[in-house]
Amino acid sequence: MTEPEKKYLFVINDAPYGSERPYNALRLALNLAKKAGVQVRVFLMGDAVLCARKGQKTPDGYYNVERMIKSLVARGQVAT
Repeated sequence: MTEPEKKYLFVINDAPYGSERPYNALRLALNLAKKAGVQVRVFLMGDAVLCARKGQKTPDGYYNVERMIKSLVARGQVAT
């Protein structure tokens, strides 16, 4: 008997820069999405929709969340 697929939903509400919450949520979602038998969905709402903005200019000392979103889209589902 096979194990049922595990499903995770991440709801992100913070702006992409100025807080580590979106980065940490996306980092966890990416790591979970790499595992077999796992389905990951990310819902961006409020200021978090800016995480998916194309052509972001990343502030010095910050991670590029646009790249993280692109990688996650290839493995899971992202909705704004």
